[in-house]
Amino acid sequence: QVRLVESGGGLVQPGGSLRLSCAASGNIFSISTMGWYRRVPGEQRELVARITDGSTNMIESVKGRFTISRDSAKNTVYLQMNNLKSDDTAVYYCHIILRTDSRGASRPYWGQGTQVTVSS
Repeated sequence: QVRLVESGGGLVQPGGSLRLSCAASGNIFSISTMGWYRRVPGEQRELVARITDGSTNMIESVKGRFTISRDSAKNTVYLQMNNLKSDDTAVYYCHIILRTDSRGASRPYWGQGTQVTVSS
């Protein structure tokens, strides 16, 4: 079994900062990709940022404001969000692709989601 636990969401004023964390635990052999998606009610979930084998990519609207990083020793991925805007309001989901043994295929796992609300 694999478990993803997210933390760090909340309410913040425009221009403020939040840091999201997602820790994976359980039967983990290797992790290839760690990332964050978000979803606004009524819209499709969109990729915000991801990190794979040291390289990162993120959507244009958060470049220069968000930073994604990972701590491989802790199987944890972070999303530092600065200069938050109202358009960043969404439920943020952690997404990790991992293998549970040396022979198995990589599979995606999702966190439970954490609400980020940017409002004055």
